[in-house]
Amino acid sequence: MNASHEDTDNVVPPPTGEVKRIPVAWEALEDAFENNAPEVHSYLQLLSGDVIRLVDGVAEPQMHERIAGDPAYLRVDPVSSREQYRWMERFIATVDEPDLRSRLTQSIDGKGAFRRFKDVLMTFPVDRERWFAFRRDRLKTCMESWLAAHGIVAIPRPEWEVPTADAVEKQAVEGDRQARRARAQVADSLRRRARDLVEALPARDLDAAVAFLEFLRERKHTPRSRALGGKAEDGSDLDAADGDGDEADFDE
Repeated sequence: MNASHEDTDNVVPPPTGEVKRIPVAWEALEDAFENNAPEVHSYLQLLSGDVIRLVDGVAEPQMHERIAGDPAYLRVDPVSSREQYRWMERFIATVDEPDLRSRLTQSIDGKGAFRRFKDVLMTFPVDRERWFAFRRDRLKTCMESWLAAHGIVAIPRPEWEVPTADAVEKQAVEGDRQARRARAQVADSLRRRARDLVEALPARDLDAAVAFLEFLRERKHTPRSRALGGKAEDGSDLDAADGDGDEADFDE
């Protein structure tokens, strides 16, 4: 256990050497300092500032070994149960109401002290909020002491900006433009490929190639009556549009 956790009033000065400025995920680090369950292992990523949590029996052992041996990760030393118990004792000393102070003192006697302490405070919302602030301040002191001991200075994390309507529209327009440009490039490439194939054909096959290409060109303009059940794409009746209703043109 880091010695700084036993005396939260003293902050360890940073060691001599290079100071690392890291955008620490403060809330995640706070959770890591609070959770001292033996099966939970937390690591601070020294580049991103993210906190990785591994749980025995859930995370793969190989992953745990890899992260534990990676110098880019720093293991987090959570606050001991003993020190967190001392926080409760110190908080009780600040309670003015004699009855509440007595009940809290009794609640931390024996096994299950943390749960009973919280249960008592449930019916005292003002003191409960005071306890949260009291505990949060001590967690912060522990975290700052631990970071300083490892030569780490926490810097603000970049905030995610909510895009405006204009930005979204501009992005959509740019995306459409890029998509059209990409389709045009693909079409140009296919046209060049088609020309190369035609030029490579022997003379005896050119008539067939030209006939097939003309067929494809004409098919582009042929109404898709069969695929649409005799209806144009807009839902209108193709037979009525022809005027005479004669389907012979489509029964070759």
